[in-house]
Amino acid sequence: MGVEPKRRGSNDRDVRGVARNNGCADSSEADGGCPIVLTAPLTETVDHAGYFIQMALASLPIWMEGVINKKYPKWREVERAEDGSARYMPAGVRLVEASLLRLYKPEDIVACFPDDLERFIGPRTRVVAVSTHNPLGVTFAAGVYASMFGSSRMPINSYYSRQVFEKIKSSPYREHFKVIVGGSGGWQIIQTDSYEDLGVDCVVEGRSESADAMEVLARALRGEALPRRVLADHPKERDAILVPDARTTFGVVEMTTGCGRRCQFCVPDLNPQLDLPKDKILAGVRANVREGNKQVSLATEDMFIWGQVRTDTPFYFPNREALLDLYSEIVNTPGVEQHLLSHCTIAPAVVDPMLIEKLSEILLPKSPVLLPALSTHPEKRILSPLIGLETGSVRVARMIMPSKGVPFAIEDWPSVVLEGLAIMNRNNWFPAMTLIVGNPGETDDDVKETLDLVYEIERRNLFAFLIPSIFTPLHDTRMEKKKGVSETKQLSSLQWQLMMKCWKMNLRVGAYTWWAPWAWRLGSVAMWLYKLRRVNGPNFTWPLLMFSDLVSERRLERMGKIYIGRPMKTKTRRELIAGLKPHHLQYLRADNGDLPDLPVLTRPTAARIQVTVTP
Repeated sequence: MGVEPKRRGSNDRDVRGVARNNGCADSSEADGGCPIVLTAPLTETVDHAGYFIQMALASLPIWMEGVINKKYPKWREVERAEDGSARYMPAGVRLVEASLLRLYKPEDIVACFPDDLERFIGPRTRVVAVSTHNPLGVTFAAGVYASMFGSSRMPINSYYSRQVFEKIKSSPYREHFKVIVGGSGGWQIIQTDSYEDLGVDCVVEGRSESADAMEVLARALRGEALPRRVLADHPKERDAILVPDARTTFGVVEMTTGCGRRCQFCVPDLNPQLDLPKDKILAGVRANVREGNKQVSLATEDMFIWGQVRTDTPFYFPNREALLDLYSEIVNTPGVEQHLLSHCTIAPAVVDPMLIEKLSEILLPKSPVLLPALSTHPEKRILSPLIGLETGSVRVARMIMPSKGVPFAIEDWPSVVLEGLAIMNRNNWFPAMTLIVGNPGETDDDVKETLDLVYEIERRNLFAFLIPSIFTPLHDTRMEKKKGVSETKQLSSLQWQLMMKCWKMNLRVGAYTWWAPWAWRLGSVAMWLYKLRRVNGPNFTWPLLMFSDLVSERRLERMGKIYIGRPMKTKTRRELIAGLKPHHLQYLRADNGDLPDLPVLTRPTAARIQVTVTP
């Protein structure tokens, strides 16, 4: 079938990492088709409209696709290489490709867009591997917003994922190849037993670098039967992680794996805590630039752990010099015009405010995100990483994420959020912060505590894009057996108010015209009359009226219809630091101030606190 182990010589290096199909396009011929075909849904592949379009495609129901079409009429347009393969693919697909290129010939591997599958699937094809994040639409945010807007739970992303599987399933050569699914959405197929429905032979959970993943592909190439589920080991050492030498969607280059805070609901934090070497990261950045990408984003669960993993310093005290050096080189790489932040946690901003200030100086000029209503940057640029707030209830936080705020105690979580957000906002960081609504065992008092925090954010003139979603028991997490709210109709009036209050605050910063607020008011009421009152139940009514602003929140509170959060007494940064464990004080930086007065014997060493800050 033409697939043989690839033996690289000194002059046999596929520098671009892009498969050359070598005639694979003649799929109708007896020897046509590529042995290994890699693909992903179009909605997870496009990047020319920025991160917003993928967030919208993952969350909005399919009947609202027309909104995306009107806003981004060319979103389906993609770029192809001369051989018809995809010029860019999600980082997960590129990682599979890089793993395969260690063993097989480049001409026997192709990564292509879904519309080109017929061109590359032929008699010689033995493996079609699909990477997907949300094939059935049941991840955080996706299911809740799709169902909230109408009777269909299917987000746009899920609809396009099903199209890919249907196209593969209906191939005239289907009996010749195996369909293998990878990516973070594979668990949905396993839990719902959708193998037959989607035409999937095997789901691989884990990293493609592992021997387990490569063995499954080898068995498929030999035409052998495959197990339905394979658990592939995660690399234990940083040098075992591959960085694709090819262009990725959004210019994603892996920076770290794992996090270390051990939140009960999180899948990625189950992975080993590793940070990739700087030279590998830069090689991935240069590969993207070489292939025409002008945008770069470092993939991480927490950017602040980089440079501090497996050192003598706890990972939750950031390595300022290492981070400033890394990001300086990233944004100053010739050809990089835009840089987007990925995930981080908020406690490091409280630990090292100076780091946030210095990173802002480096990163803001290359940020493509503008927020004229709030930014003090001359060009109104902001930085907007994704941060998990999750809850304002200390009781719930203690149950589901007891280490979320380290080195600070979880009992101080609201104070950490408010102090961290204040530091970030001063430096034009306006993060997107997720909240989980309907946690297992959540009570009205817990929701009120979260509302207290949200109202306190507003009261202090702080801002973050607050993104609430219904609790989802993700596969393989420590909460996969837990049950919380699962449908929008189950939400209490307080939970609905929390969701609507978040979005009311989010949308306010985008209202640049006099008519925009009225458009939201009238539009939301019209949608309620047309569909939403039936879809979301009676508890939705008053929170939606609050969202519309047709009736003031004070009046709704006097009517007993909503709860307005009570002012909070929280700790300052100085007070938070005073509550740290004594042995943690040695890791604080003196240039941030707020160090407590310590006896001589316990004061941090001069070598630690008198640090020269690298610009």
